[in-house]
Amino acid sequence: MKSLILAGVAAALMFTGCSSKKYFEPEETFSASKVTSSYGSKIVSVSREGATLENRSYISKKEGLRSIDLGEGYRFLSENDRYLLASNIESTLKMIDKSSQTVTHQITFDAPVVTAAVKEGMIAYILNNNAFGIYDIHAKQKRMEEKSDETYAIDARAATPIFIDQLVVFPMLDGKLVIVNSRNASSAKVVYLSSADAFNNVIYLGRTGDTLVAATPKTLFSLGEAGEQEYTANISEVAVADSMIYLFTKEGEVIQLDKALKEQKRTKFKFAHYSVATVIGGKVYALDQKGSLIVLDKTLTKSRIYDLGEVKRPALISGTKLYKDGDVIELSKLGYE
Repeated sequence: MKSLILAGVAAALMFTGCSSKKYFEPEETFSASKVTSSYGSKIVSVSREGATLENRSYISKKEGLRSIDLGEGYRFLSENDRYLLASNIESTLKMIDKSSQTVTHQITFDAPVVTAAVKEGMIAYILNNNAFGIYDIHAKQKRMEEKSDETYAIDARAATPIFIDQLVVFPMLDGKLVIVNSRNASSAKVVYLSSADAFNNVIYLGRTGDTLVAATPKTLFSLGEAGEQEYTANISEVAVADSMIYLFTKEGEVIQLDKALKEQKRTKFKFAHYSVATVIGGKVYALDQKGSLIVLDKTLTKSRIYDLGEVKRPALISGTKLYKDGDVIELSKLGYE
């Protein structure tokens, strides 16, 4: 359980920090009250694919606020069109049919599930002891399971496995990607992103076209036509849009890179510490932990800042909606000029 406890500590550190910490103080801010409403609950935990609420329902990054009951002690992990996955600290993973809202499978592992994804009869999972595997839903058994190097301190933003045709890409807790053929799991390709001793897990995993994009807290990585590329930074968040990669750093920078990780544009908001960020509808959105929502154009040359109030709990962006401390803000109605 050490890694789960330390993951919680890592999340807490994002919202506390020492008394000497300097904060982003914009000269001018605007109100977003006209596009803000309440959604009736609050976020208690987040995964890369959504958030779990106090009332045991969840917010999906794909579908927004959902009323399905996850069950006592369960947190939302991920979903596909038909099913959702949720786990608890007792090492149980359950799959819920979203249409009937019934539990179709309940699986107990040797350690708590950190992250998991489901597709076409398979569940790809990573446990908090850094074991990873594929569970066959129809056969009700593990198709494969292997264990990577154990790590005791992870960043709470653990990325979710992804399926690419017959391949499964596992974003491991020790700074590497493991790529497995789901039809022949006897061999695997391992890609090392970073070798740091702690807080080195993969925090982002996604695609833009045929290029795979991944990140640890210190390294951004791409794998595509240009081969393997790396970019070093202190990473708060990563977003991909229109074949561009947007990097949000702990120094308050917003950096636009192409798929080969060549820098295109850069801007900086001094002392900004980003809680969540995204790129959607031709706009870049970044929420500072003290409550300043920065809205930029996609060339990073124009910006406007909205005051949303200090971020007291984890926040989440789903589509064009920002969920923060019981409020939902419609981002599409906020401009940069």
